[in-house]
Amino acid sequence: MIQSLLIANRGEIACRIIRTARAMGIRTVAVYSDADANALHVRSADEAVHIGPSPVRESYLMGDRIIAAAQQSGAQAIHPGYGFLSENAEFAQAVIDAGLIWVGPNPSSITAMGLKDAAKQLMQDAGVPTTPGYLGADQSPAHLAAQADAIGYPVLIKAVAGGGGKGMRKVEAPADFADALASCQREAASSFGNDHVLLEKWVTNPRHIEVQVFGDTHGNVVHLFERDCSLQRRHQKVIEEAPAPGMTEATRAVICAAAVRAAKAVDYVGAGTIEFIADGSAGYIKPDRVWFMEMNTRLQVEHPVTEEITGVDLVEWQLRVASGEPLPKKQHELSINGHAIEARLYAEDPAKGFLPSIGTLEQFELDANVRIEKGVDQGATISPYYDPMIAKMISHGLDREEAREILAYALNGSVIWPVRTNAAFLINALDYPDFIAGTMDTGLIERAGESLIPPLMPSDEALSDAAHRYARQALAGFRLNAPPQQDIMLSVNGQPVPVHMPIHDYVDQHALAGPKDDPSSSWLTDSGQTWRIEAMRASSTGVAAASNGAILSPMPGRIIAVAVAAGDMVVKGQKLLTLEAMKMEHSLIAPFDGTVAELNAAEGGQVSEGVLLAKIAKTA
Repeated sequence: MIQSLLIANRGEIACRIIRTARAMGIRTVAVYSDADANALHVRSADEAVHIGPSPVRESYLMGDRIIAAAQQSGAQAIHPGYGFLSENAEFAQAVIDAGLIWVGPNPSSITAMGLKDAAKQLMQDAGVPTTPGYLGADQSPAHLAAQADAIGYPVLIKAVAGGGGKGMRKVEAPADFADALASCQREAASSFGNDHVLLEKWVTNPRHIEVQVFGDTHGNVVHLFERDCSLQRRHQKVIEEAPAPGMTEATRAVICAAAVRAAKAVDYVGAGTIEFIADGSAGYIKPDRVWFMEMNTRLQVEHPVTEEITGVDLVEWQLRVASGEPLPKKQHELSINGHAIEARLYAEDPAKGFLPSIGTLEQFELDANVRIEKGVDQGATISPYYDPMIAKMISHGLDREEAREILAYALNGSVIWPVRTNAAFLINALDYPDFIAGTMDTGLIERAGESLIPPLMPSDEALSDAAHRYARQALAGFRLNAPPQQDIMLSVNGQPVPVHMPIHDYVDQHALAGPKDDPSSSWLTDSGQTWRIEAMRASSTGVAAASNGAILSPMPGRIIAVAVAAGDMVVKGQKLLTLEAMKMEHSLIAPFDGTVAELNAAEGGQVSEGVLLAKIAKTA
């Protein structure tokens, strides 16, 4: 058995691996960048080694530094987690060449499944059903357009080296093909250094179904049933569950057997996932309407839902198999118990187009009644350098509805401040009728649109509850033959809001936790969102609207262009400023016709989140 293990990753997956390794008596070594010097995974490990500056290309993607850290610390093995170098065959081979144990599949298996076109051909040869399409070497636009015509629209263009939705375009009609192809190829070349694409028939009501497989060095391969990862935003998974709703026993037998054949075709060792696309238009998944998409040659982000329904620790299996042991269980010993759902908690603001939200977690309390996989704790700083996923919340129930209700309740009870998260968005997705019915597909979030975006302010009921706390401290407003009233002015995230409320018959139904250092303020949680609430003096008029026309910085960044000057007349939708943040450009526009009454931005200036950059006065 491996005695010491270096984890070549960070965040929640590093913490997850450390937990299992410690339970197995294995010494752990973490690696960290400048930004992660005090991170949770660093503090959790037995030893930690600094590997470079904050940007991933100067630290977590530096394979030679990671191998040197393993040698320096005396680690016997390297676990790559997921992302970063986990599916890099050259890194895997370098680890092996350095005399270390690679906790993952053979480099040859990674290479075989690394390019979508080659992997698809390999699967066809192994008798695994694949989506109708084109895999050829001729990449000329004219030939690709002819192939798309032959397949029939709509078609999907996919980068052969792609992932995470990059280099992927759905094309509805022949007239749109050329532009979509050029865009896809540019993005693929920029992201992966390879502009080759394949074409696939677009599947109606697509469901994303994947099967967990596991192989050992003794020739054994098993599956651990399927997961449904259909709830996605821009091709990124948001909520995953196991088993898949609408999965018949006949279809499960077909796709799980196909997944095992796929793994055996590349002599697979370790944890892997075979991903399928299914036609969900019938309301359930038919055996002949499921096709191979790709293989992920690593542990998946969503692996906890499989663990919850099978009772298996997949990281333990990885470590045992890497140590040369056979799989702990045979296929007939594996079964499904109940239902599990996982929600990915991101530091992002749905109300601002899901922009990443960075800053210090002054409050970070997650409901302890579900399984929590987290990479941060209270006081941690969310930096702009890494993926904004800060935790995963996983529920397990006797059936799907119980698991759904448990997870929604846990998300609702989480308190996170001042970093914004997608918790309320996740609750809305879990409560969406199509999700409740189990008939969702990969387009659900796009179709649901604004209905999933949480409101900018707490509900009136929640504000009344918050105001009542302060009213207790200053009861006033008694009128003969009428219920006592109290006009309370609250500051909600810095915005004044008047609350006119009766004092009697009060029942607190919302979490209102006050910080120890300032009894005049609190964090209010309402449907998964958290606001900073402070009491202000009572309003004599009962009116305190937000400053109309205030243009605030949506996140920290640098002003790269100023298109207006103070006093200029502007029209609704006109670009005022351009902010560069998180390697993206964000245009700030006029909310209505008016005049630039105030301008506090200069080209090249650095700004913080929430800073007033400009103010537009409405045209009379």
